Amino acid sequence: MPFDLIIFDCDGVLIDSELLSVRADLACLAEDGIAVSADEILERYTGISMAGMLADLEARHGRSLPDFARRHQQRLEAIFAAELRAIPGVTEMLDALEGEAKMCVASSGSPERLRHALSLVGLFERLQPNIFSATEVARGKPAPDLFLYAAHRMGVLPHRAVVIEDSVPGVAAAIAAGMTAIGFTGGSHCRRGHDSRLAAAGAAPVIERMAQLVPALARLQP
Repeated sequence: MPFDLIIFDCDGVLIDSELLSVRADLACLAEDGIAVSADEILERYTGISMAGMLADLEARHGRSLPDFARRHQQRLEAIFAAELRAIPGVTEMLDALEGEAKMCVASSGSPERLRHALSLVGLFERLQPNIFSATEVARGKPAPDLFLYAAHRMGVLPHRAVVIEDSVPGVAAAIAAGMTAIGFTGGSHCRRGHDSRLAAAGAAPVIERMAQLVPALARLQP
């Protein structure tokens, strides 16, 4: 293993959650009288924190969105409870990497959402306490703050860390942090050409199945 730390994004990497989250986004925005498309949300906000998304929406539409985060959380928890699944092959991948390097999660999601979602798919106990949220840093992705914070907490220099990301802002944040980024396109939200977008942002390589991760890591150099 050429790296001392493997940092996993959560949504779209460990759990297949992005399209479920978009459904909650659309429903809550409709309650506020704002009509947007699922494609627009995926394009503009995948990998971005709730605070970042709300700030952009409020600026674009010239109005506040009161109580959006609470309503979104309630709606999403119900959707997750019924439909959330882990990305195929995640458990086997984690088994294969056990003892090879330190591992942690660094996500734009809130600590409460991370606990809830990862618990539903049986991953929270396995990965805690090394689960870090963008709410713990000043700036979310694409700023490098979250990944630098995670590396610091894990006691690893940034250049010895590799990040597994499904979003362009996440890949950009990893590169800005001086880390290696591997793009992942195995989530159900990933559209045609997403691999090229991740590669253009700096991901090298880009994989589409979790079974490809261990061989990809072995071929890389920090």
